[in-house]
Amino acid sequence: MVVELNALLNKLQERTATKFERMPSVVLKDGAFDITKLPVDKPEWHRLTDLVAVMFDLKSSTNLEKGRKPASTASIYDSGVGGVVEIFNSFDADFVDIQGDGGFGLFWGERKYEHAMCAAISIHTFSDDFENQLEAKWPEAPSTGFKVGIASGPILAKRVGLARHLDMQEPVWAGRPVNYAAKAAQQTDPGKTLVTGSVWDAVSSNDYIAFSCGCNGGVEGGDPSFLWEERTLDNIPDANKYGQVLKSGWCVNHGEEYCNAILNGSTYREEIDENLRSKLTLVAAGSEGAKVKARKERQAERKILESEVLALRGDPRATYNQVSR
Repeated sequence: MVVELNALLNKLQERTATKFERMPSVVLKDGAFDITKLPVDKPEWHRLTDLVAVMFDLKSSTNLEKGRKPASTASIYDSGVGGVVEIFNSFDADFVDIQGDGGFGLFWGERKYEHAMCAAISIHTFSDDFENQLEAKWPEAPSTGFKVGIASGPILAKRVGLARHLDMQEPVWAGRPVNYAAKAAQQTDPGKTLVTGSVWDAVSSNDYIAFSCGCNGGVEGGDPSFLWEERTLDNIPDANKYGQVLKSGWCVNHGEEYCNAILNGSTYREEIDENLRSKLTLVAAGSEGAKVKARKERQAERKILESEVLALRGDPRATYNQVSR
């Protein structure tokens, strides 16, 4: 094999200059996004103003094969990662990407936050059983399980690669959701689902997500409680760093009921008293100056995104200052 390296690098240099000089077009696809229609040989990117990414990562995966037969290691990956894919499929993920011992599911359709949250909590619940079965089968195996992070926001998408070579093309998701979801997953542990600030803004008003059913270890009859704790995410440079962590999966008694209530758009539970709701209100509003400021920044960004949508649609209500960035 011989590569004309200098010619290749010169070609790429010219290609980069051309790409920077001739900006691609950006087409708004809210409500009409179709991954099969992403262009590859056309200077056009498709835009979604809000997408939810659920990232999962298998803890200590590099140590799972030590002292174990290849077939045993393969069964661990197949049962674990394959199980998560089954979950994404059950909750109508619009796109799934597997990357070795982890990956992500993307949601952009109707009730995307509800579908994403139900999928994430299901991965959390599945992870607990997966770890228990793994420990029973191989007691010497390292502690493992799936770490889950969720983020949301605007994104640009395009199929990047070589035209007419399907095996060398992949969709690229340019934006914060996948990146931030990965950072969130990296900073949590199995048994804890970590969401960024924008996700919390979208789901915190749902009683089925914010509060427990009251069961304690499967024992019914207890009082509902607030399920979340504040968490600051390192390596996220903007207002999304102030997130929340969920430490429980689905209840064995009420999980299916609550899951389907969320999927069907239910948000209110009569049994939640006002004192408990007041705690949620305080958390949602932010208890510290920096978090209050961050919440206001996220609200301002949503307004900017709304104006960008108007601009891309040619609506005169969009202001220049809002869309010129």
